Amino acid sequence: MNRITKEPAKRRQEIIDTAIKLFYQKGYEKTSISDIAREIGVAQGLCYRYFSSKEQIFDTAVEEYATLQVDAMCKSMTAHSLSLAELIVTMPTFLDIETNDTPYFSLFHKPGSEKMHEQLSTKICEKLVPVVEQLTKQAIEREEIRPVPVKAFSSFCVYGQLGILMDQSIPGEYRVKQIKEFLLYLLEQIK
Repeated sequence: MNRITKEPAKRRQEIIDTAIKLFYQKGYEKTSISDIAREIGVAQGLCYRYFSSKEQIFDTAVEEYATLQVDAMCKSMTAHSLSLAELIVTMPTFLDIETNDTPYFSLFHKPGSEKMHEQLSTKICEKLVPVVEQLTKQAIEREEIRPVPVKAFSSFCVYGQLGILMDQSIPGEYRVKQIKEFLLYLLEQIK
């Protein structure tokens, strides 16, 4: 093997990107660290220098993709001083921001990847709760809604969507409509 030196951040990302590609092509269970190293053309030990296991590579990929998704959603949510109700009506959804031209999308949305998708969805929720907490606090300060237990309310609003979002028997646009209608109804109850 030719030894090619790369900056640590680039090498680390190369390992993640290669792992995602192989997880998609071969399946997560059938992909090993040695497969990833061989695909890159490096010694297996180099992969272990950056990640302790295949699981850590996968968890890092989930973290990265969740961050990309949340950042895209938050751009419009935090850029304007809209009311909470206006934010709900105009907020982008995964249908709006997610594109099927990335290796991440391919991995997490291929048939048989339901468990991976659930892990991604949970990570996205985890990252969204603090954003919704901040928006809720602002809505309380502006007296749009009465005081509520901010953490519980925010967690409920975010994690409560998962049942609808994961139900593939409901068309995507209708799932979004249901969620927005419910959140608006909830807001009406705490005005």
